[in-house]
Amino acid sequence: MVAAVVAALALVLSACNGGGPSATAADSVAGLPVTHFKSGLKPNAPTPDLNVHNVSGDESDQVATATIADVESYWSGRMPTDFGMDFEPVTKLLSYDSNGPNQTNGCGDTEGDINAFYCSRDDSVSWDRGVLLPNMLQQFGQLSVVMVLAHEFGHAVQYRLKDKAGIDKSTPTIVKEQQADCFAGGYFRWVVEGKSTYFNVSTSDGLNAALSSLFLVRDSAGTSATDTQAHGTAFDRIFAFQLGFETGPKQCAALDLDSIKPRLVEQPFRPGTDKKQQGDIAIDETAISALQSSLNDAFKGANVAEPQIIADGGACPGGGPSTPPASYCPSSNTVTIDLDALAELGKPVDQDAEFSGDNTGGHGDFASFAEIASRYALGVQKGVGASIDTPGAGLRTACLVGAWAAVAALPGQKLRLSAGDLDEAISDLLRPDGLVAADVNGNRTASGFNRVEAMRTGYLQGSPICSRQYN
Repeated sequence: MVAAVVAALALVLSACNGGGPSATAADSVAGLPVTHFKSGLKPNAPTPDLNVHNVSGDESDQVATATIADVESYWSGRMPTDFGMDFEPVTKLLSYDSNGPNQTNGCGDTEGDINAFYCSRDDSVSWDRGVLLPNMLQQFGQLSVVMVLAHEFGHAVQYRLKDKAGIDKSTPTIVKEQQADCFAGGYFRWVVEGKSTYFNVSTSDGLNAALSSLFLVRDSAGTSATDTQAHGTAFDRIFAFQLGFETGPKQCAALDLDSIKPRLVEQPFRPGTDKKQQGDIAIDETAISALQSSLNDAFKGANVAEPQIIADGGACPGGGPSTPPASYCPSSNTVTIDLDALAELGKPVDQDAEFSGDNTGGHGDFASFAEIASRYALGVQKGVGASIDTPGAGLRTACLVGAWAAVAALPGQKLRLSAGDLDEAISDLLRPDGLVAADVNGNRTASGFNRVEAMRTGYLQGSPICSRQYN
């Protein structure tokens, strides 16, 4: 099965080299131009005419209140158009400080509740302005707050749509969460298109910040999609957001367990895994040897000389293209790596520290493996005559890393994908200096949206699409 997948890769790459524009161009995002400007609350945005209980004047509440006003405006237009019904604003809005005086709504007390949520019992949306929103503002800026509340408002939309969204008491939590992420994506598209009264969002740094906030609030690795509190991995959540951004609310409301189950990656750790080592191995010579074998096996159908991975400092000698801590050197067909730097990058993720903004952990072992795999994939592309230094080459590379990851997820592999690994690759894709979606010179498209989508495309659809879509 592995050989068949990659044989198709070789045929497609050699056939399309030097062809026309790609289906998904590096200079567009879901059909929109790549834009660069400061994203967030507009300087001239009006003060929302909303009744928010216990509201303050701080930035968290300003952004939160503007978000609610904005999403209500969005749904006031989309609900009649897409679902043939009028939109009704939520009944109650509550701002609270999880470390401050207790407040109550239909779902209970707020003391110590670091959260933002929709409560169907009293049709309310509430948010913690004391801990949650300030943390998100500090790490990812105002759009992270917009993302969180647009998602929560998506649950209010479900409550209004009812059977038109297929939601009832038996609906699994993961379906409700996927729909809410998807609805948030539809709203963000509307903002990006310049229709918002309150916010500006660029398709480069703006959307990158929105996706990074979804990454922050992902489920912990090893969570099962059947868990009653499951919201999804970053891979799952970003998929749903991008679906809404590209297709709109009607497609979101059609999501059900049958449609999402085949592409969900949220899964528990395999039985018998050491609790202290779940999902991570040390980045050392033994691991690199296993990675070399995995990549050789996965790409053997390409019928090209296998790039050799060598621990030689991470930079190509003689002035060749260098992208430390891992570089593909065309002259010698080698991938040179800085083993110490990659070991640091591959340290286990400390998700609690990530959330608090005091992260001293790494990005996980698969972030390191994916960076090396991306440089190896460049060697395979060069071997079949594809470009490795063009705008599309970086996205094609990310796509091929995704295709390799899908092979590594199969039983019996020497280096097998573990729960949470794909999120570690997404972490690299959202970093401004990550290599997974970079060409041989380290150039990457400005859009994290495109970078993540490219890897996901390869993972879910296999390698043949990589060169059709990114050339």
